Amino acid sequence: MYTILVRDLDAQLVKRLKVIAKRHGRSLQGEIKAILSEATAFLATEAASISARWRKDLGGRKLKDSAELIREDRNR
Repeated sequence: MYTILVRDLDAQLVKRLKVIAKRHGRSLQGEIKAILSEATAFLATEAASISARWRKDLGGRKLKDSAELIREDRNR
């Protein structure tokens, strides 16, 4: 387990983080851990790899316009 020290945080930022932490029922430290975990869960390189796989899998298919599909669902 590592410890990270972040210096010179703006007082307003810390205040907002405390409000968010309270809303989520977490400590300030717990909220910051959650934010860091969420921020690093899906890296750009992973997104590029997934996107390339989707393009390959869906390539050449004739797909419907999504607006048309939404209208069909709405009119049911």
